[in-house]
Amino acid sequence: MINILTTLLPVQKGSVKIAGYDLEKEPEMVRESIGIVFQELTLDRDMTVREILEYHGRLYSMPKAVREERIDELLGLVELEGKRDTLTRHLSGGMKRRLEIARGLMTRPNVLFLDEPTIGLDPQTRIRIWDYVKDINHEGTTIFLTTHYMDEADQLSNRISIIDHGKIVVTGSPWELKNALGQDLIYLETSDNWSASDLLKKLESVKEVREKSKGIIIMVNVDGTRLLPEIMDKLRNGGIKIRAVNLKKPSMDDVFVHYTGRELRDTGTEKG
Repeated sequence: MINILTTLLPVQKGSVKIAGYDLEKEPEMVRESIGIVFQELTLDRDMTVREILEYHGRLYSMPKAVREERIDELLGLVELEGKRDTLTRHLSGGMKRRLEIARGLMTRPNVLFLDEPTIGLDPQTRIRIWDYVKDINHEGTTIFLTTHYMDEADQLSNRISIIDHGKIVVTGSPWELKNALGQDLIYLETSDNWSASDLLKKLESVKEVREKSKGIIIMVNVDGTRLLPEIMDKLRNGGIKIRAVNLKKPSMDDVFVHYTGRELRDTGTEKG
């Protein structure tokens, strides 16, 4: 999808407009309107931080004064002012990723494509990258982000699409997607999960019951803490022993599993 939307691959079916330009008919205008940060680092190891940005500005024929002003502005944004004359080979992984983002913003794109921007980064650096992305978005740039970190999608996105085997299976705001699963989720391990599932499906407050490898997930439309005693009484009265209980709010991980029927793989081949 990223390759198609950034004009690297032809449109196979349907039509796309980016920043008002038709992707098939006006690819040059689309390229002038977008910035890209690929999953793999593409920095020249023998260039300095400033030279990377300078070169990119020259490619887009930015006037010298505009280039210099933009470089200063971006180095401040991604906190690399002190690394201006450092070769990129000497930067940490987090610094390289921040430089990639700065380069993608050099031409003030209408749309910025970020392909797995925080993969492999430590939690602190990930949070800093999130802050940069939010700042960029608040300044008016639309962000198209692919990630298989569900917390990242939840924290950053106004709208999320989950893609499974090349097809969008659901789209909505984080709140809409999580709320669709119910107010609370209750996970149970019992002595007879099939019978427990059959019993609990009859409760009015239970939206749906799904079986997992070791237990069942109960989606409820009410406060789970109030419903849990009723559920436990019903199972005990049915002669079913309860071995484990967990109550929580729906997360984006739960949404992914609900709509795809499986856990998110860590291979990087599946993106949400």
